[in-house]
Amino acid sequence: MTIHQFLLLFLFWVCLPHFCSPEIMFRRTPVPQQRILSSRVPRSDGKILHRQKRGWMWNQFFLLEEYTGSDYQYVGKLHSDQDKGDGSLKYILSGDGAGTLFIIDEKTGDIHATRRIDREEKAFYTLRAQAINRRTLRPVEPESEFVIKIHDINDNEPTFPEEIYTASVPEMSVVGTSVVQVTATDADDPSYGNSARVIYSILQGQPYFSVEPETGIIRTALPNMNRENREQYQVVIQAKDMGGQMGGLSGTTTVNITLTDVNDNPPRFPQNTIHLRVLESSPVGTAIGSVKATDADTGKNAEVEYRIIDGDGTDMFDIVTEKDTQEGIITVKKPLDYESRRLYTLKVEAENTHVDPRFYYLGPFKDTTIVKISIEDVDEPPVFSRSSYLFEVHEDIEVGTIIGTVMARDPDSISSPIRFSLDRHTDLDRIFNIHSGNGSLYTSKPLDRELSQWHNLTVIAAEINNPKETTRVAVFVRILDVNDNAPQFAVFYDTFVCENARPGQLIQTISAVDKDDPLGGQKFFFSLAAVNPNFTVQDNEDNTARILTRKNGFNRHEISTYLLPVVISDNDYPIQSSTGTLTIRVCACDSQGNMQSCSAEALLLPAGLSTGALIAILLCIIILLVIVVLFAALKRQRKKEPLILSKEDIRDNIVSYNDEGGGEEDTQAFDIGTLRNPAAIEEKKLRRDIIPETLFIPRRTPTAPDNTDVRDFINERLKEHDLDPTAPPYDSLATYAYEGNDSIAESLSSLESGTSEGDQNYDYLREWGPRFNKLAEMYGGGESDKDS
Repeated sequence: MTIHQFLLLFLFWVCLPHFCSPEIMFRRTPVPQQRILSSRVPRSDGKILHRQKRGWMWNQFFLLEEYTGSDYQYVGKLHSDQDKGDGSLKYILSGDGAGTLFIIDEKTGDIHATRRIDREEKAFYTLRAQAINRRTLRPVEPESEFVIKIHDINDNEPTFPEEIYTASVPEMSVVGTSVVQVTATDADDPSYGNSARVIYSILQGQPYFSVEPETGIIRTALPNMNRENREQYQVVIQAKDMGGQMGGLSGTTTVNITLTDVNDNPPRFPQNTIHLRVLESSPVGTAIGSVKATDADTGKNAEVEYRIIDGDGTDMFDIVTEKDTQEGIITVKKPLDYESRRLYTLKVEAENTHVDPRFYYLGPFKDTTIVKISIEDVDEPPVFSRSSYLFEVHEDIEVGTIIGTVMARDPDSISSPIRFSLDRHTDLDRIFNIHSGNGSLYTSKPLDRELSQWHNLTVIAAEINNPKETTRVAVFVRILDVNDNAPQFAVFYDTFVCENARPGQLIQTISAVDKDDPLGGQKFFFSLAAVNPNFTVQDNEDNTARILTRKNGFNRHEISTYLLPVVISDNDYPIQSSTGTLTIRVCACDSQGNMQSCSAEALLLPAGLSTGALIAILLCIIILLVIVVLFAALKRQRKKEPLILSKEDIRDNIVSYNDEGGGEEDTQAFDIGTLRNPAAIEEKKLRRDIIPETLFIPRRTPTAPDNTDVRDFINERLKEHDLDPTAPPYDSLATYAYEGNDSIAESLSSLESGTSEGDQNYDYLREWGPRFNKLAEMYGGGESDKDS
């Protein structure tokens, strides 16, 4: 608090009214003036006690807030008329802030505030006072309540709820247009003085805006404020209490005011004339350039619409408005030709789409400009005289005949020679060709309408000076019909005649077809190639004919089949004809003419067995044969089990059949007796361990004489196995258990040696040669060891 403010507060306190004296006396009224209570209480001694009325003279205490002195602030004094000044009474204070904020002198009754008080925190305090006897602690006066009211001083400045306000107002608004209202609050007591009375004023923002002092409403102060000149304004508003008088406290706030746009500016083209260029080859829809009118407004107020309102190119060009960029895009509307016209002039207009009627006086809100478009020459491809060609030609023309001519020219100012060619992808059979110089199309192969009635070709025209510039055109060749095909039977006819047929009986109706397509339609004639005594042809004159019998009865045992040549002719020029032969079978029929049998062997079959039954029997037989063949094929594909279990050693192997045999009673097992007695071999049996792929007739081997040497016997058997296709295709050991006859060494088997009683002598093995040395060492050496 400044000294100036303190002096003002002091003067204000001095000028307070008399009723605010802080001293309050508790006075006892004189005895004559005492009021005796209406209630009387009898004592035990018979005397009556009279209660006296309390003698308080009571007022409020007033205390200024924001005391700045160093001592306790004096509030007031409590005094009872029972106080004789001898210190026998004690003053007690209770209630709000008693003992902390407010203290009382027990002897004198003086009340002081211990600290500075802010009215904005609490405006008054309610306390209770009582005087008691110090010795007996009994109250000499009843407890009474009083109030300490805090007098307000101007110690709070006005404040705004927002430090910065944001507001807007349309541009070009009239003077006095309301912008925004700001309100400040003052914490001081509005009911006491002018401490809380706030007055508004503008510190910054003049002369554009003003503020109402009492309400804080900000209004425009200048007419025709233009957003395009200045858009943002900052206004500082001051709120001052004490009614705005000198010495009042104040607070400020800032208001940012934006001028919003209105459509008060028309569009303007920056140039009066705009030049554009475009190639003559630009396709329709090509954008060749843009024009743009500027508008000082923003948003929808700046939106413009472009249109072509005049000029010699209104039918050749168009303009569309690009909404995002607000430009007018000029596009090609029709194909351009440099050789026809080289310059076009357009008059383009731009107009606002949203016009504010309040600002019509600033209009018109549109502008125009001239657009000149220059056409630039390019090397254009050749141009055909037609968009497509149709040639018709008869199919019987000779190879090399010209069927038509295509024409093309160079549209450029400097004409270039043209070269023609055929796109071979459209003529894979190379039936046609074209003269490269004059575009004449001719045939290179014979034509056939029945194979292809239409040929769709593509002719390519290219500049000789610039082969890259090419143009294609479709050429449709239609092949016209020529009567070059003879009619034929429409279908194959299975014709029969009954044995009991009578003359004139219908046995078949025939028809014909022709690949040709005459303009007048098909017309066929039927006749016999020669007079036939058995059958005749009757033309129905509707492209059909009937085959009739001429005699009574036929015999299939004599002639089972008749061949009837029929001549079929058309009526086109030149006339084409062909001869078709009908095969007529003679069949047995019932009384209604239904066929029963057409072959002579069928007479041996039962009469009740029909053709359908025969076909069913034949199908069953075929199905059974197929099943048998499939079963045989599956058996053939069964994998054979190898006889050799180990593939590591193919020299010496033991053949294992995994067949234990049936003992002596098994007569189907291998007969080893044939090896012991070769003469007993009757017939070679087939092997049972594998299924032979083909059946071979077993070869009979001549028996060896009894005196045949073992070596010769084994060689013969080895040769026999080598030539036997049913023998195993690998080396194996064949054991025959046949030692031959008259061997000087007798038996070499050790199986019988165990039955002999004497020791065997094997010394003779050494005399047999080097082949038996190993055997001699095994047997001869053993005996030597045993003897030793």
